[in-house]
Amino acid sequence: MSAPLTADQLLAALRAEGATVVETGGWRTHNRNSRGPWGPVNGVMIHHTVTRGTDATVRIVHDGYEGLPGPLCHVMIAKDGTIFTIGWGRTNHAGLGDPGVLAAVVAERALPPDVQASVDGNRAFYGAECENLGTGDDPWPELQLLAIEQFAAALCRAHGWTAASVIGHREWQPGKVDPLGFPMDAMRDRIATRLGHGAPRQVPPPSRPQVSLSQLVTAARTNPGMAGTPVTYPGVLAVEAALVDEGLLAKPYSDGHYGTTTVTAMSGWQERCGYSGRAPGQAADGIPGRASLTRLGAKHGFDVID
Repeated sequence: MSAPLTADQLLAALRAEGATVVETGGWRTHNRNSRGPWGPVNGVMIHHTVTRGTDATVRIVHDGYEGLPGPLCHVMIAKDGTIFTIGWGRTNHAGLGDPGVLAAVVAERALPPDVQASVDGNRAFYGAECENLGTGDDPWPELQLLAIEQFAAALCRAHGWTAASVIGHREWQPGKVDPLGFPMDAMRDRIATRLGHGAPRQVPPPSRPQVSLSQLVTAARTNPGMAGTPVTYPGVLAVEAALVDEGLLAKPYSDGHYGTTTVTAMSGWQERCGYSGRAPGQAADGIPGRASLTRLGAKHGFDVID
């Protein structure tokens, strides 16, 4: 946990790593500080942009788009390895994420599964957007991977962090897939080697999240139709995150209350498991059952109890 670097300290750190840096106009004061604090900072987060073309990508991450104002990152890392400075201060890159993941980053230990979205990541992380379509088959040139390594290592070296302080967006927020196309563990190994630390220290992660079937059934039978109902049981978040990953639940509805949309999503999962009939009391009615919930947990990293 540290105070953020100054803009001049960032430039010095990047150049000390041998990075190629291009400064965009006004980046030192381009931020979202009026919307909340930036810092203390705890780590570095890597993203992909879902864009093509360096000039267009720089413009998008600088300006933002409808519904999400810029800056969308601190730096943008182009295909050719150039690091463009975009903003300095709070930026719209991380969103809400898992408190267990943040605790692991602070402790520099292995990451637990990201099953909640309740902690402000824009305060806690430096963010790099990397030019890539995010399709899984858009290549990551070695020069670009090297620049990601240099950016993350520069910040880790400046703060005295290890490579365990570097994460991908997909490891922070349920339902995210970026950066898609290279493994984050391999990137952390590269960063650790550059820092001279060897492989990141691996401490066993916390046990898998546990979902109480009885409490989940109660939540499912209580909440439908009650928009805005508070979290009734933390296991709802783990189940909703899994349904988002399955493409059955839109991410905005992964909010911890088992409403009618979650019922429909669970019904879809039950049908995938071979059950049928959506009328109340039938096997695919969206009320969790042990067999289908256990299959969902086995695939998405939670255990079903009671």
